[in-house]
Amino acid sequence: MAKAQDESPATSRSPRRKTTGTGKSGSAGGARARKANAARPLVGGVGISSPDRIIDVDSGVTKRRLAEFYLEVADWLLPHLRGRPLSIVRAPEGVGGEAFFQRHMGRLKMPHVRQLDPSLDPKHARLLQIDEATGIIEAAQMGTVEFHTWNARSDRIDRPDRIVFDLDPDPSLPWSRMVEATCMTLDLLADFGLQARLKTSGGRGMHMIVPLTRRQDWECASGFARRITERLATEAPERIAAKMGAQNRVGKIFVDYLRNQRGASTVAAYSVRARPGLPVSVPIAREELPDLGAANRWTVENLMQRLREQGDPWPASEPGQCITWAMRDRLRKGG
Repeated sequence: MAKAQDESPATSRSPRRKTTGTGKSGSAGGARARKANAARPLVGGVGISSPDRIIDVDSGVTKRRLAEFYLEVADWLLPHLRGRPLSIVRAPEGVGGEAFFQRHMGRLKMPHVRQLDPSLDPKHARLLQIDEATGIIEAAQMGTVEFHTWNARSDRIDRPDRIVFDLDPDPSLPWSRMVEATCMTLDLLADFGLQARLKTSGGRGMHMIVPLTRRQDWECASGFARRITERLATEAPERIAAKMGAQNRVGKIFVDYLRNQRGASTVAAYSVRARPGLPVSVPIAREELPDLGAANRWTVENLMQRLREQGDPWPASEPGQCITWAMRDRLRKGG
């Protein structure tokens, strides 16, 4: 824009002045352009305003550094965002300031973030979706720290393609109890013939992702998830809670199944969390769980080393698994 304004009056001047471009006007215009570029440095082609503003006091990470991290991790993050309705958590004042959970564009200007067909969620504003790296950086420029996704894809929004369990512990519990509860959940799912993928929440707990073929509706998926949690709580009532609320998980771990309803979302793998230290939700192998020590181990500052050394531990292909009537009957009957 600054360049266009500088060139516009030049067209009415002499050809000699226009060709050389050595006058004071041109110098002033170049200085303004350089100043503008310094004020809004480009990250992935997106100008970042207030680039030196501290996002997180604990780590000292700036807004520009957060945008650069998302550009670095985009190849790992995009597969978890692409094709899914999205919610974002914006923290314009940084970690510790007021945060906003948004499912719609509102007044934000993000040209590379898609607004989906309004018929997908007819009672609300149009849902969002990010399919390219530029959209991630545009969201970061608008103060986004976290990216959350639905358990369904936008092309078949009424057929979830995964179930999510979020293990939420009493903060006083040691990590060994989280390992125990995670293994109990994985083993029960395996007993029903279901494979699950594991990732840190970036907070205190663990997330289990159960990929599904898109045969079941939301009622089936959410009902099955609830009954899995209830089974765990029945088998280990002193360790597992089936009801949300801090008062219900004193000395226990709540296996949260509530993220499996239509419209609910879960933080995406490789998304930063708006928490002190800017931890990241990271996929892991089950073998890593005992020695992990905490679910916020990886952050904006140390995750890339892990990815360069180990890559992504999740398998490239998803198992073709679904919730069968036999599974549902067995859960209802307590078998």
